[in-house]
This record gives sequence, C-alpha cells and structure tokens, in this order.
Amino acid sequence: MGMDVYGRNPKNETGEYFRRNVWGWHPLWEYCQDAHPEIANKVEHGHSNSGDGLGSRDSVKLAKLMKEDIRSGFAEKYIKDRQEHLDALPLEDCTYCNTTGKRTWKAGEGPNDTSQVQIKTCNACHGEGKVKNWSSNYYLDLDDIKDFAEFLENSGGFNIH
Repeated sequence: MGMDVYGRNPKNETGEYFRRNVWGWHPLWEYCQDAHPEIANKVEHGHSNSGDGLGSRDSVKLAKLMKEDIRSGFAEKYIKDRQEHLDALPLEDCTYCNTTGKRTWKAGEGPNDTSQVQIKTCNACHGEGKVKNWSSNYYLDLDDIKDFAEFLENSGGFNIH
C-alpha cells in the first residue's frame, strides 16, 4: 500500500503526482509535522489516504521551509537523529519462531515446499530469536524530503489518496 499525493493545480509535471509506500510516507509526514507543525497539522488525516491535504499557499510555505531545512542541515540532522533513535531501540522477541531461532514448516508450507516437515533456521530473525523493533522498517532519507519539497512547490495544493 502507498500514498498517492495529487497536485490540485500543478504548475508542471513535478507538481502533478508524488508517491511513497507506507514505509516511506509515514516518516516523511512525521518529519513535516515535527519540523513544521504550524502548517502540517492543518492536515488532519496526513497519515491516511482519505483525500486530506493543503491548499496552494500552505504547500508553497511548507516547500520553502523544507528547502531551508535542507540548506541549513536541519533535515540531515533530523534523519541522523531519527536513525540513531531507531538503532538504539531494544531488540524484540521474534514471534515467528517464539524466540527459538528455528521454525517448523509443515509439509507443503515451507520455503522448499517438500512433502515432509522441516525444521529450519528462522528466516525472520536468522536464528537469533530477536528482531529489530518494528518501527525500524520505516525509512526516511534526504531525497524523500527534497522530492516532496519540489512536489509541494509545484503542486498548487495537494490531496493524499
């Protein structure tokens, strides 16, 4: 699943459409909310694809602020701090193997789909019994912020679908 963000009155092709899967969209919108709540929080449902969005003026304001964040180094620091936070989260118990590091695949179910029961190293935790915190699956990089700022500047406002 992803978020399809459509420009309301695009100036050019860049402002027509912006897309991220949920793993990339949620951290990007969180960045907008954390860095510029005075604008981003006008979008009540920014984490859903219900059609909410911003008008042209607010989109341009947010784009300018995001571009300043990039120039000043704030955006890069935000990403670095976010990643350090994620990396510091404690490992969680692997629910796929119940922390044993081994998975039992019933006949016809396993990765090799044979007719006999297989006990294999867990493919989720790689035999460790622990996995990274779920929130580590969500990513944010500087190109996401740059691309979204360009979209915002040229979108004429937007709606998230």
